[in-house]
Amino acid sequence: MTRYIIQRLIYMVITMFLIATLTFFLMKFLPGTPLSAADKLSEEQQAVVLEKYGLNDPVPVQYFNYMTNLVQGDLGISFQFDNREVTTIIMERIGPSMQLGVQAMFIGTIIGILLGLTSAIYHNGMLDYSSTFLAVLGQSIPSFVFAGLLQFFIGVKLGWLPVALWEGWEYSILPTISLAIFPIAIAARFMRTEMLEVMGSDYIVTARAKGVNKFGVVFKHGFRNALIPLITVLGPLAVGLMTGTLVIENIFAVPGIGEQFVKAINMNDFPIIMGTTLLIAFLFIFIILVIDLLYGVIDPRIRLAEGE
Repeated sequence: MTRYIIQRLIYMVITMFLIATLTFFLMKFLPGTPLSAADKLSEEQQAVVLEKYGLNDPVPVQYFNYMTNLVQGDLGISFQFDNREVTTIIMERIGPSMQLGVQAMFIGTIIGILLGLTSAIYHNGMLDYSSTFLAVLGQSIPSFVFAGLLQFFIGVKLGWLPVALWEGWEYSILPTISLAIFPIAIAARFMRTEMLEVMGSDYIVTARAKGVNKFGVVFKHGFRNALIPLITVLGPLAVGLMTGTLVIENIFAVPGIGEQFVKAINMNDFPIIMGTTLLIAFLFIFIILVIDLLYGVIDPRIRLAEGE
């Protein structure tokens, strides 16, 4: 297992290098410069600023300088956000996005698994139809529509929770619910499908023949095997939620990383674009590694195969 983890870490470093290289050169195809919207600066002043940040250097020189700084942990200085360090800006913005993502993922996964289990256990019954309907409804309604309904009925009409802004924990409830709808639907549908397939397997039939009660059949023999494909789907989804959802952050005025990322693209703020892209890529690759390790925890046969 240790050798496997070391190999994966080496692959992570290589992947991050390739992503950084590809993103850097793709940004050079963006039209304009970070000073394109700076109408108040004369051409001479813009030339001085471009020279200061090294944007007049040849592209290979810019690439070499950026990668050298990146190896040292320096993501650069923002061109637009008050000339502050990119690391500082991201750390300030990632907090709200991470909080919403973690809360939405936790709530969505738990509720979705319960709905999926209910559908599988009571297959073709009223509870199955109800759970399936809720799952399909949650996947069909866009999150921003659901967010608007929550704001209107719970925030405006009933006045139970704040409609927008980010000034305390209670301000995260409505955006968390809005983000959790999609994970609930995904988890419910996958859990139902996988549980129905697992419950028809030979080893489940054998367990029932041995007199194992319904609870033991479902949770001891079926549930763990049904989790593997679900984890595969929820891993990348968790990264997307934790790194910010632009629409929800704008609707609820959440100062998250998604809103900042789009602003940086509009203003050609290359360091912010690079820093945010690398952060999302790192989280995605790390989650994939965690998923692979969880496979061995859930299914001992995978650990045996790795050992062999």
